[in-house]
Order: sequence, then structure tokens, then C-alpha cells
Amino acid sequence: MEKDKGYFVHPTAVVDEGARVGAGTKIWHFCHVMGSAVIGERCVLGQNVFVAANVTIGNNVHIQNNVSVYEGVELQDDVFCGPSMVFTNVRDPRAAFPRASTAEYEKTLVRRGASLGANCTVVCGVTVGENAFVAAGAVVTRDVPAHALAGGIPARLLGYVCACGERLGMLVPGDRRACGRCGREYVCGPGGLDAAT
Repeated sequence: MEKDKGYFVHPTAVVDEGARVGAGTKIWHFCHVMGSAVIGERCVLGQNVFVAANVTIGNNVHIQNNVSVYEGVELQDDVFCGPSMVFTNVRDPRAAFPRASTAEYEKTLVRRGASLGANCTVVCGVTVGENAFVAAGAVVTRDVPAHALAGGIPARLLGYVCACGERLGMLVPGDRRACGRCGREYVCGPGGLDAAT
């Protein structure tokens, strides 16, 4: 435990000077956090996680083993990244013509509470909506609406999920649904689900 800083870094992990890490965060075996990365409070970085320069990670984010969070990716609070899931930050990579500047990286935003399943791929330039759930092995090539359950190659809408993770089934704009597990109520709009008022 880095007692003076309030977070844990395993002896095999490297946190570069200039990185900011929040209290209660745990950075496990063989991780590398580059300088100028910002990681919030109470996060968990599993074995072999890489966090690039200029990445922002919110509070209570759980990143499982073997995930690289490249520059251009932002993870809001309460995001879950499953084992070996993949982010990209360039759509047309070429070894002979490297895209190596911040201006050339496409932005990817994963909104609060979203879950990205094991071995899924999130192609750069998309937004994964609040509390969305991307299935294991899916390939996300376009925006995922709030509370959407997305799966397949390429990923497509398979239904909706509650903030607690319970499936709500397929809905169309105007539909209302209550979660059978926690009782939260939703209304379906053009951008996904919203809390019912």
C-alpha cells in the first residue's frame, strides 16, 4: 500500500511520475500506468492492465486482466471492463505511417455504469451509453444506446437492461417497463432508456 498516497500498487506494477491515482484504488501485478493518466477512487486494475497517457478513468471502475486503455478512451464512473476486452484508438493503423499524436486518436467514451464483456472489442470513435451492457465477444462499431444490451459481430441491439443488470427485453420508443429485480421503472426513447418520471 502506498500509505502516503492512499492507494495500492503491486511491486511488479509501474505507475509513471505524473499519473494521478485516487484513494482506495488497487493496481495489481504487471500493470503500467503512464504519466498524465488520471484514475479515480476505489478502482481495481487487474493483472497486466495498461493505461496510456492522457486517459481519464472515473471512480469505482473495474478493469479485469489483460486490458489496454489507450489514449483517446474515457471511462466514466462505475464502468466494468471484462477480461481481455479491447479498445482501439485509430481506425486505419499502418506501421509505415504511424498515427502517434493525440490529434490523430479517435475519442471513445464509455458512460457511467456500462459493462463491457470479456473479449469484446470497442472500435474507436463510439460512445457506449450509460448502464449499457456489451456481451462477451461482441464487436462494437457504432454507438450503443443507454441501457442497451448489445451483442454480435458487429454488435446490434438485443434488448435493454436495468441499471442493476437485469434484462428488460426489447422495447420500442414509448414503451414503459419496470425491472423485476429492483423495481426501477424506465421509458424507452429514441436514445435508449430513461428513468420513468
